[in-house]
Amino acid sequence: MADTTYLKENLQGFVPTPTASEIIADVVRGSSVMRLSKVQPMTSETQKFPVMTEGPGAYWVGETERIKTSVATWIFPELVAKKIGVIVPCSKEKLEDTTTNVFAEIRPYIAEAFYKAIDAACLFGTNSPFAKNIFGVASTGGRVIAEETNPKLDLDISDVMALVEAGGLDVNGFVAGYDLKNSLRKLRDANGNQLFVTGVDSSTLYSQPIEFARNGAWDKTKARAIAGDWKYSIIGIRDQIQYETLKEATLQSVQMGDGKPLSLAENDMVRSRQRCASASCPSRRRRSRRSSRRRKEAARWSFRSMRRTGG
Repeated sequence: MADTTYLKENLQGFVPTPTASEIIADVVRGSSVMRLSKVQPMTSETQKFPVMTEGPGAYWVGETERIKTSVATWIFPELVAKKIGVIVPCSKEKLEDTTTNVFAEIRPYIAEAFYKAIDAACLFGTNSPFAKNIFGVASTGGRVIAEETNPKLDLDISDVMALVEAGGLDVNGFVAGYDLKNSLRKLRDANGNQLFVTGVDSSTLYSQPIEFARNGAWDKTKARAIAGDWKYSIIGIRDQIQYETLKEATLQSVQMGDGKPLSLAENDMVRSRQRCASASCPSRRRRSRRSSRRRKEAARWSFRSMRRTGG
């Protein structure tokens, strides 16, 4: 059935469910952290999820012997949802359009703003409401390797992976900044020939998926890559997106060509504000590596090492 509800008749409420689901799907696809983590739907503001950290053991059994039993180890991290919001200015003519059509048009802008903010908060704590972030815990734990510890970059990466493996875990994914692509392409042997690194292409590193964080979420002054066992990373998300449409406001964060803040009334525009709730929780201890460049505290290889409840 076609949507005949116009935005001017519903200046606030919830984004239509089909469109909201599509926006959330876009967020999951666009977020580097969410593509690697386990994404769980949340039905309340706080929610616990069972995570098995050690499975039950198996035993050899002789004739007439009883089967020994062992108990699996579980933890129950609690996710606490936090609100994330974005303001999208649009022309006043949009008030005459249906709610579904309006949000279908601005959907890419909402999704991009959300997944950029989620990645920046989870990876580096940028503008984050959560107490911890991956890079911060990794640095505090001292699980770092300076870049150029080895003669070649690929060997530094291998050492990062070894830290994870020392804890009985496997690296099953990386997150990195875009500058790492060029560094990998420039790897050369002693004769200047391009160095072949096993399992490296545009989407894998050592045969494991690598996600290159987009749109400014990656802080290249702090890290070059993060590696880890991402099956212990959980992100919760609510499936509803609220919106509010304002006709008169001045957006201090948006500047016009003359350097003045955007006035909706003066520019015959309205703004639509969207809010969604999400939470993140690395649910098991992880190893982390930092790689800082010579003379700089900047670039780091890091892998989160934390046990945390809540976001």
